Amino acid sequence: MNILDLEFKELENFIKEAGQPGFRASQLYGWIAKGVTEPEDMRNVPKAFWETEGLKELRAELPDVVTTQHSEDGTVKCLLRMKDGCSVEAVFMKYKYGNSICISSQAGCRMGCAFCASGMNGLERDLTPGEMYGEILAVEKETGEKISHIVVMGTGEPFDNYENLSKFIRIINDPKGRNLGMRNITVSTCGLVPVIERFGDDFPQVNLAISLHAADSRERSEIMPVNRAYPLEELIEACRRYTEKTGRRITFEYTLIKDVNDDKKHLDKLSDLLKGMLCHVNLIPLNEVKEKSFRSGTRERAQEFRDALENRGIPATVRRELGSDIDAACGQLRAKK
Repeated sequence: MNILDLEFKELENFIKEAGQPGFRASQLYGWIAKGVTEPEDMRNVPKAFWETEGLKELRAELPDVVTTQHSEDGTVKCLLRMKDGCSVEAVFMKYKYGNSICISSQAGCRMGCAFCASGMNGLERDLTPGEMYGEILAVEKETGEKISHIVVMGTGEPFDNYENLSKFIRIINDPKGRNLGMRNITVSTCGLVPVIERFGDDFPQVNLAISLHAADSRERSEIMPVNRAYPLEELIEACRRYTEKTGRRITFEYTLIKDVNDDKKHLDKLSDLLKGMLCHVNLIPLNEVKEKSFRSGTRERAQEFRDALENRGIPATVRRELGSDIDAACGQLRAKK
């Protein structure tokens, strides 16, 4: 049993049922939050605890780091292998406000966005809460750096694995363990409308990002199949309800694809779509995937989009490009073998 998969109360009850004192749960949670996962390194937990019947298989299990790639800009991408052999990628990034990690929520993805590498081989399986937590701890050990911000934006659609995602958030937010603030967590979805409302109820302080990439429903369906199930109009209405309920702004991610969504017509549609909403637009020149035919819009075009949106009262930025030389940028992560 992987301790990282257990909420504090679950771990405490499990330990008590094995006849050991409940305070051991606090000790284990505290050690793991510091990155200590080997029983022999948990100095105040006696060897006899690990040999207790019912606790012999209890361990803090991390994924194996298979390969590590270092970008010229300081970004680090790790290929991580889980116990059953499935693999995902996670990316470590440095910012002025602290170190951030982009983690995966699934091995592969079934959303099938046309320009993205993550879903090219479909969905292999969901990741457990402990495997998501394990990505963070494994990358911290590999880099020797502490991580203060988490973005669930790697391979997979987080809202397609909502129960495990929710448990992961509760575990890393627990004051007895990692105690990571909700506002230091961002979750990105391509637009699973029913889950957006639920997410607003469950985690109103966690940042929500929407992968938008088109401001016309027909055009969005061509590059994002999810739009056929949850059309753009329904998505935007759900987003408006979310901002009214939580008082939190939404970040809309808009990848600029040459000759697909980057001319003035698209700019006008995007402005009209988001007018009056509590939001921010993150413009991303497409990070090209060699197996795909889509080509990137220029950063100059992205700056023009940003300036035009700002002039129309919609806050916007152009995302800083990180890790593209090691295929670690947005849309380039995948579940490699």
